[in-house]
Amino acid sequence: MAKIMVAMSGGVDSSLVTALLHEQGHAVTGVTMHLWEGDDEGIYESQCCSQEMVAGARRVCAQLDVPYYVFNYQREFRRHVIEYFLSEYAHGYTPNPCLACNRDLKFRFLLERAQALGFDYLATGHYAQIRKPDGQPYELWRGVDHAKDQSYVLYMLQQHELARLQFPLGGMSKAEVRALARERLLATADRPESQDICFIPDNDYRRFLREEAPESMLPGPIIDHDGQVVGQHKGLPYYTVGQRKGLGITSPQPLFVTELDTERNALIVGPAEAATRHIFTIEQAKFGNGTWPDVPFTCQVQIRAHATPVEATITPCGEQRLQVTFSKPQRAITPGQAGVLYDGNRLLGGGRIARSQPAENSDL
Repeated sequence: MAKIMVAMSGGVDSSLVTALLHEQGHAVTGVTMHLWEGDDEGIYESQCCSQEMVAGARRVCAQLDVPYYVFNYQREFRRHVIEYFLSEYAHGYTPNPCLACNRDLKFRFLLERAQALGFDYLATGHYAQIRKPDGQPYELWRGVDHAKDQSYVLYMLQQHELARLQFPLGGMSKAEVRALARERLLATADRPESQDICFIPDNDYRRFLREEAPESMLPGPIIDHDGQVVGQHKGLPYYTVGQRKGLGITSPQPLFVTELDTERNALIVGPAEAATRHIFTIEQAKFGNGTWPDVPFTCQVQIRAHATPVEATITPCGEQRLQVTFSKPQRAITPGQAGVLYDGNRLLGGGRIARSQPAENSDL
């Protein structure tokens, strides 16, 4: 049997992972990453990092009679997640902090610590599947519950990480997880889920940006595609590509955000077709099998965490850069989000969405 560290958030998913691995006879230790707490700089305790959630994880480990520890990663979280979040918005991108947290905290610092402490694996409650075909590299697949699938935020995982990770819930639905947790009378079986950004419990990221980076919230002009000033924006981080509501301008036709021009501090707007693209670039790209394609290929590409994947042609175009050409133009291809590549339910790789290029033919 293996020695396994389980990353516990205090929710039902990681609690059930701990219970299942313990029942299988593994030497299990539960750990919670203490990422931040309320301070005088405008950060407030959230549901997922609260004392209540830590207490929930501790109670589950006590029920199971397995060791439990809290590791302090506040400094690393501030540097790699919060500062990334602030910097991306300041430079006209729309970040996904879960990507940074997975890349740098969970599957870098915590995985390295697990290895240093002699654990064979790190397990989490992510809804995704790791497979190892005979004689082939490790593969990451969607969770069977597509409504809960989290493979999109795990696209950065490489072979050496996949070999040391376990995702025991990948073959289950959320309903099954709840039922199994209740059967075992786990203290967190009925814990509600939080969809908030973990360090913004009120889900008001604009308030957070005003407090943490007020210099990025400077008002400026709203400019249409004819170069005319049609209004004033409150600060570029208030907006995202594809946004229609909340622009505070009137027009005979609906206008959408098409670009955040940080050099001019200008918000660029245009009609629906101007917010539509079929070609864009992925940068900082990685492939899970560790190999880089040398010829174009087709697959499906997902551009947001809950978006429907769309067929596309992928063309390598430089170091860690890929050109994506959708078969049908898509709206709101947002710089800063991830473009993740799939072959059916098998994840191939992905990267950060760079600045988009206008579609030659924008008919939807």
